[in-house]
Amino acid sequence: MNWYTVTNEDELDSPSLLIYKENLISNLDNMIDSALHVNLLIPHVKTNKMEEVILLMRERGINKVKTATIAEAELAAIAGMKFVVLAHQPVGPKIQRFITLCKTYRNTEFVVIVDDKRIIEKISDEAAANDLIISVFLDINNGMNRSGLRLDDQALLFYQSLYRTPSLACKGLHVYDGHLRQPDVDERKDSILNSYKAVENLISDIECSGLPTPIVIAGGSPAFSVHNQFADRLVSPGTTVLWDWGYAEKCKEQSYDFAALVFTRVISKPAKGIVTVDLGHKAIASENPIHNRVRFLNLENYTLKSQSEEHGVLEVVNWNEIQVGDCFYGIPYHVCPTVNLYEKAFVIEDQKWNETWSVKARNRSLTV
Repeated sequence: MNWYTVTNEDELDSPSLLIYKENLISNLDNMIDSALHVNLLIPHVKTNKMEEVILLMRERGINKVKTATIAEAELAAIAGMKFVVLAHQPVGPKIQRFITLCKTYRNTEFVVIVDDKRIIEKISDEAAANDLIISVFLDINNGMNRSGLRLDDQALLFYQSLYRTPSLACKGLHVYDGHLRQPDVDERKDSILNSYKAVENLISDIECSGLPTPIVIAGGSPAFSVHNQFADRLVSPGTTVLWDWGYAEKCKEQSYDFAALVFTRVISKPAKGIVTVDLGHKAIASENPIHNRVRFLNLENYTLKSQSEEHGVLEVVNWNEIQVGDCFYGIPYHVCPTVNLYEKAFVIEDQKWNETWSVKARNRSLTV
């Protein structure tokens, strides 16, 4: 029997998200072993969005996480995390929501990243009005051009100004280099280390100016195998917990197990050589080209020809052997947005579905 086969698959509805608990735990242990120390880990929970996964992290000594939404940050606090970074500069009502989060969960230190003076002033004003000191990290644009402050001759002045801002506690730098994901590990390592030199220069300038050495949160999953060799920075892998087809191809030096699969059934055989499964856009991340969305483990010689909301149309060679109702197990190319499509996950242990976890933080808000 293949490792992914579920013995009571007849009880599983489709399409569905399957979490393989043994592989998940193995990945967590592997991630911890790959770091210089568990205290240097700050995994990103945007990949899993499940309280049970965060609790498994806590059981293994991880007490810091990074999040993308206030809902994820709240879920991390509910699960008992002590240090939670909102790695998404809040704007509009999110500023007040973040303040409410800090007031509601007093046992958790919430940190927010910033790069804009107007937003910094608004957070400072709201913090003062609520008698709070808000921890902040300066978000650095390390070449990805998605967010953050450019590392130019004004960066030190910006950091010094942030450090002096009332009601804020400037803790350090947030440096995400997710654009550096070359399949060649040596090329990727060189690019990551070279791009980080400007960050090191800024750190040196900060120290020479008389300010404390900043804490640095660096990288994501593609850069994990590089940044995890240094004790002067926190590292924030996320996909490593569940792993996916995309990073398995790009990051071959990282040996993690597939802990999340999509489960689908054949619902029609509309023409010779064609079968349709119930795996449409609503069941698998579809931001990539159609040939990079899912890889089925128990089907060979097929092509995903098209998808609509609820249908996936496959061109297959063994059409005569496939029956309506047959089950396929697929590895997502991009697991993070795939998980976000599901309200719950069927948890597989000893090749059997025996519990269900809620994907709670797929919602934009919980209580805050």
